[in-house]
Amino acid sequence: MQALLYSISLFFYRLGVRLAGPFNEKASQLITGHKNSREMLGLISKDPAPKIWIHCASLGEFEQGRPVIEKFRANFTSHKIILTFFSPSGYSVRKNYPGADYILYLPFDTPSNARKWVNATSPDLAVFVKYEFWHYYTSELKRKLIPILSVSSIFRSDQVYFRSYGNFYRNILKRFEHFFVQDAESAGLLKKIGIDQVTVSGDTRFDRVLEIKESRKDIPEAREFCGNDTILVAGSVWPEDMEVLTPFINTHSLKYIIAPHEITEKFMQHIENDVEKNCIRFSQWDPSMSASCDILIIDNMGMLSSLYAFADYAWVGGAFGNGLHNILEAAVYGCPVFFGNKNYEKFREARDLINLGGASAVSNYMELKEQFATFSEEQTYAITRQITMEYIESNRGATEKIIRYCTSLLK
Repeated sequence: MQALLYSISLFFYRLGVRLAGPFNEKASQLITGHKNSREMLGLISKDPAPKIWIHCASLGEFEQGRPVIEKFRANFTSHKIILTFFSPSGYSVRKNYPGADYILYLPFDTPSNARKWVNATSPDLAVFVKYEFWHYYTSELKRKLIPILSVSSIFRSDQVYFRSYGNFYRNILKRFEHFFVQDAESAGLLKKIGIDQVTVSGDTRFDRVLEIKESRKDIPEAREFCGNDTILVAGSVWPEDMEVLTPFINTHSLKYIIAPHEITEKFMQHIENDVEKNCIRFSQWDPSMSASCDILIIDNMGMLSSLYAFADYAWVGGAFGNGLHNILEAAVYGCPVFFGNKNYEKFREARDLINLGGASAVSNYMELKEQFATFSEEQTYAITRQITMEYIESNRGATEKIIRYCTSLLK
């Protein structure tokens, strides 16, 4: 019964995408991307090299999987790497990523798509990053005796796998060769449903942000804008974040770098109109305006992780909406991190840093003002930086654990 409901829900999802295609940009991208994937599958099937398939739902999962992908590239030089995405937001940003040989959308999870995909790609190993436990793909991989790994996965007790009615979904998990989970709680939950092939490896994002820090891009425009001033970098912000940040900006004499999560003219104009300080957009940067502008608005994608290097303080967006964005990109530089107090609790690093005193979840401007005053005390600030940087460093190493296992598996 659950298998039937699974198939029906996917059918209606596919139908919804097709119907929305003419009116919705992401749906249109998905339709075009799936068509291109079918064509590329023919090329992959003719490639005689051994292959490793890595799947990421979207851009966030890609950043988690990236350290693993790059280690695969370095350690398994004879293998071709197939990288797939489910979401247009992941594919569109990383479609030219040089660390993979083939980058494409993963077709919808149907029996025929799974069969064609596995037959054409014939990977030696399939790696699913964090989530994405597809029934038909895992079933076909298992049938062909192709090992499946889950890396940087994390589980919660309220998920369907751990419910009395979740047997269908539990069976999907039981097809995996091994799970590399982020925490002991996830390992315990899997053990309760009879899955023992688990390693608590930690989160590969810690390795990724440390790599970014070590090889970050210099951004001369941002460096000139910041000078010797105190800087707050607000990354991946949504309108709900700006409702808290705007009164703070208007009453605190710092300099601000603001990177919207979605770069639209309407949102950027909204920011410029609401703040009571001079703004300049990155695309319009003029060094002569550095002294007269207090706010630099980032109107491009791809540089936020490097911009956090300029932060004395950081605000990370998303928690007032669907979920907090990556706070590790900011925390790796040791700065105190602020974010909304709604949807952050499922992110272990957010809970950890709050408990350690390196971050604060706030509900409104007054709370942000009070927390900022606490963090900006000289001694508190110094302790916070040390705590935060030690936390990041202590969680290094997940990628190496995964690669060691894969090396023995592929040999």
